[in-house]
Amino acid sequence: MRRSDIIQEIALRDWLIVANIGYPARELFAAADRPGNFYMLGSMGLASSIGLGLAVSQPQRVCAIDGDGSVLMNLGSLATIAHHAPDNFCLVIVDNKAYGSTGGQPTYTRGKTDIAAVACAAGNVNVIRVSTLDALARALDEHAGHAAVIVADAEPGNQDVPAVSLSPVEIKERFMAHVRKGQ
Repeated sequence: MRRSDIIQEIALRDWLIVANIGYPARELFAAADRPGNFYMLGSMGLASSIGLGLAVSQPQRVCAIDGDGSVLMNLGSLATIAHHAPDNFCLVIVDNKAYGSTGGQPTYTRGKTDIAAVACAAGNVNVIRVSTLDALARALDEHAGHAAVIVADAEPGNQDVPAVSLSPVEIKERFMAHVRKGQ
């Protein structure tokens, strides 16, 4: 699977989506820009934390798209997700075994670290590893009623897409207005 395919599958759902910094945000913007998307433009490692905060503060379904490298930078988020486990939250970790937005350097998941096992060890109950788009779609739909961490195995590489053309303020204001309408 490619990360862009994973993102397109997630974007088929009418959920609040928080996309990780760099290419994941760019790929989501190119695939399905809408007010319910929050594009991270400068905070590597925080998509999962921002997504969790959204999920505990309002009732809409939230999906955070994070990379293996970003999650490794903020491992504490996995324990916090396990502790709160809101029924409306899903974290999709795109495990491409590389820091895709900074040049493709290998992450530790290319070596000994199993990010799904780390999520389980942090206390997350619903941890699912998928390696096909069909399996991803099933996991997203089957776990839509409770907290889940989905580790999606992916090939390294970035889609050739332009940068997000919205300013951080525009992203924030548009997203906040959308969240308020949904409550």
